Amino acid sequence: MTTEISDMAQARMLLSATRRGARLARRLVGVQLAAWGIPYGCTLAEDVELVIGELAANAVVHGHVPGRNFEVVLRYDGRRVWVEVSDARGEHRPPEASAPADPSAEGGRGLVVVEAVARDWGVRDRPPGHPGKTVWACL
Repeated sequence: MTTEISDMAQARMLLSATRRGARLARRLVGVQLAAWGIPYGCTLAEDVELVIGELAANAVVHGHVPGRNFEVVLRYDGRRVWVEVSDARGEHRPPEASAPADPSAEGGRGLVVVEAVARDWGVRDRPPGHPGKTVWACL
């Protein structure tokens, strides 16, 4: 994990595209937020960890390419936290508007949660030379 302090603090993490990697992303984000002075258990920290958990799980389930990792980037300007989760599958994009999942389904609620918690969110292609997509959110 690297951290840059300037006008905006930034942390970047490269994690294995496994369930363990998704769990680790959430924990490492909590540690990083605490290092930036956002205390564990406050609303912002809980919301950021929830969003990272959902986006990392989606990267592992829908964005996994064997042998490729996923990346988490956090930015903090003292008021807002931006999160980005990038994976290697650009063709598997989240829907434009999240619709509630079938109540009997085991999954399908992640982006509904992200939409409810985040101030804004979206998806974009990764830069040239980096296959895949980035799903981002601002809290």
